Amino acid sequence: MKEKKGKRFKLKAPNPIIILVCIILLAAIATYIVPAGIFERVEDAATGRMVVDPETFHFIEQSPVAIFDIFKAVTLGLQNSGSIIFFLFMIGGAFGVMDATGAIKAGMGNMVKKMAGKEVLLIPICMVVFGLGSCFAANYEEFLAFVPLVIAICLAMGFDSVTAIAVVFCAAGAGYAGGCTNPFTVGVAQGISGLPLFSGIGLRFVSFVLFLIVAIVYVMWYALRIRKNPQLSLVHDVDMGNMANIDMNNVQKITKRHIAVLLIFAGTIIALVVGVVKFGFYIDELAALFLISGILAGIAGGLKPGQIADEFVKGCGNLLFACVMIGLCSAATLILQNANILDTIINFLAGLLKGLPSTFSACGMFVIQDIINILIPSGSGQAAVTMPIMAPLADLIGVTRQTAVLAFQFGDSFTNIIAPTGGTIMAALAMGKISYGKWAKFFLPLLGLWWIVSFGILIFATITGYGPF
Repeated sequence: MKEKKGKRFKLKAPNPIIILVCIILLAAIATYIVPAGIFERVEDAATGRMVVDPETFHFIEQSPVAIFDIFKAVTLGLQNSGSIIFFLFMIGGAFGVMDATGAIKAGMGNMVKKMAGKEVLLIPICMVVFGLGSCFAANYEEFLAFVPLVIAICLAMGFDSVTAIAVVFCAAGAGYAGGCTNPFTVGVAQGISGLPLFSGIGLRFVSFVLFLIVAIVYVMWYALRIRKNPQLSLVHDVDMGNMANIDMNNVQKITKRHIAVLLIFAGTIIALVVGVVKFGFYIDELAALFLISGILAGIAGGLKPGQIADEFVKGCGNLLFACVMIGLCSAATLILQNANILDTIINFLAGLLKGLPSTFSACGMFVIQDIINILIPSGSGQAAVTMPIMAPLADLIGVTRQTAVLAFQFGDSFTNIIAPTGGTIMAALAMGKISYGKWAKFFLPLLGLWWIVSFGILIFATITGYGPF
């Protein structure tokens, strides 16, 4: 029997939850194969954190996870991620109420109409803003609050949801890689390494600018291709169902109630920025902020109390899938930690650096930190585990400790945007209904470009003795 002409076999991308389940199972299998080992933890006088003593690694009795413990890790992962999960619920609920007032669609439609012919300027402007937020204020998870709005605007302007996620998180990745005044990564890593706080800021800022320029050019190249030919979009079929195109000939007129809701939304964003920068707001404070904005927006938009409650719950439901993804990401890391094999993996990877020429040692540190970042998504947690090993190792292999911190900083940034164990990016992809495979297809070329730039910067830092030491 002949195959029908033109018929092609298409491999359907698996559900993201299935991907994470496979990662959890692989982590569980690894607990039976990888020897268990630990470093002793001591309090670091400079930072007050518990860090590893690099001279104390030793193997211990194997403690593989039982089948029942695998399932228990899922619920524990959800509990460990409770703060960010409920933060997302508050965001979803607030946007649900605002959307029900009609203000967002009306405001967006009029904005798109006024920006006709200049839509592409949205990309560099937004990416600079998001990049600066990450570089100087360590913003990352907070940017999830902007994802629904950026997706809606990008779709309305003829781009796609991949462009929207890239505008937010590729910029955030560049900002985190620079980390000029990031207390959670650079601050902790320099404290452990005995370096002056935020020293070496000049080269880190140059690095941020280079990474951001590369990201902006890449995202704009992709977005312009999509706008010219929507069929080239990696998510064309998905975006068709995400949001109907705005009819530019019938844009809804903005009413006084719409203006009031939009002002509340703008005030919320201003309060978010001020709260994070000046008052140290984090997840709990920002969640409360969005809860208040949702209630005020519903009242200003003319919704009845029962409608506000209904729309809030609907908005929460829109992010349920993203919240489950975050819990599953946490479960995989939890299994590795409980089985005491994370330290074994880190000790092995650090040992690979000892035979490298000094010129390329920093590049090796960066690659290893990038790998470790998949296992330990937390920047401060990764610094506490790896820098007590990398700092003295840098002394032995002819690399300055400042360069070792730079390698850590780069390594802690890029895989955040691609690692399936990264709860934030997986949540963002779930919001845009983007499969992991399609996101990987978009992002991997940019990751390669960032790696090339990183190698160049690290080699330069090694040759010039980037310091003070």
